[in-house]
Amino acid sequence: MKTYLVTGGAGFIGSNFIHYMFDKYGNDIRIINVDVLTYAGNLENLKDIEKRDNYTFVKADICDKEAISRIFAENDIDYVVHFAAESHVDRSIKTPEVFVQTNVLGTAVMLNSAKAAWEKEDGTFKEGKKFLHVSTDEVYGSLPEGDGYFYETTPYAPHSPYSASKASSDMLVKAYMDTYKFPANITNCSNNYGPYQFPEKLIPLIINNALQGKKLPVYGDGKNVRDWLYVADHAKAIDMVITRGRLFETYNVGGHNEKQNIEIVNIIIETLQEMLDDSDPRKALVTKDLITYVEDRKGHDRRYAIAPDKIRSEIGWEPETMFKDGIKLTIKWYFEHEDWMKNVTSGDYQKYYNEMYTV
Repeated sequence: MKTYLVTGGAGFIGSNFIHYMFDKYGNDIRIINVDVLTYAGNLENLKDIEKRDNYTFVKADICDKEAISRIFAENDIDYVVHFAAESHVDRSIKTPEVFVQTNVLGTAVMLNSAKAAWEKEDGTFKEGKKFLHVSTDEVYGSLPEGDGYFYETTPYAPHSPYSASKASSDMLVKAYMDTYKFPANITNCSNNYGPYQFPEKLIPLIINNALQGKKLPVYGDGKNVRDWLYVADHAKAIDMVITRGRLFETYNVGGHNEKQNIEIVNIIIETLQEMLDDSDPRKALVTKDLITYVEDRKGHDRRYAIAPDKIRSEIGWEPETMFKDGIKLTIKWYFEHEDWMKNVTSGDYQKYYNEMYTV
């Protein structure tokens, strides 16, 4: 039985990955989920699996050397899947030091703890161990509209404190691979969407606001382009890189779904109108009149687009969920989990929302 140490497993992508892995492998694997439970970490995301005998939750900060070292000492970890990170650009602009602390120092603690547990006396590493560092396409900077793609060889050019902190953590992992021949891979993914996403991000924010007849804030002219990847497809890619990826390699994971932000907003409005029953009073609230353009984000990258050629040719992964299908699945999930949304949008979230988007 392989043991996976998943950091940030109570967050959006981490919890979807854990669900995916148990759906696929059942009782043939063991997962230890380490999460400090910040605003974006929510154990409600994992309520249906918390009683499994092959699942353990540990509340710990990845920056806490003693806590992380203890987990490695008490368990024979085969794979580390490192999601834990501060990940929202807007928050990084307001509090950049928090992002440096978690994303850079936290990654260093994880690397050192895994290295200490896996390294043999001769400096080589135990067979079958791997550290998978989950990163972002934002480390590559910005692309011209309609021209070019991010490849694994694209030079790093981060622009926000968030992307700079993730670029730094990527470089640390690369340094460990180069210096120590530390068994690792890096994945750089495009924008994820799907169930359990915290509603500070565009898609759940628009779904939640539209259903309440609230304004739909759109930065700048709304024409910034992102490549959208359904989160279950991303989980599958990570699993395949763990089992099939060549050590020391980086793999870009993209969705082949490039869309302007304003397109996304319009698609969500149209899909909600299509999916809501005529008798549902919310249907009358969901209109394009709710779209409200707000001051653009500082240093807002114009376009991201990933070429996932390498992961397709080497590992056989490609995205399976077209955006029109993925957005329906996502909206359906939010319809079925309205209590989840109410719980995560109370208190601190409301204060944050008012600070960021009040116009």
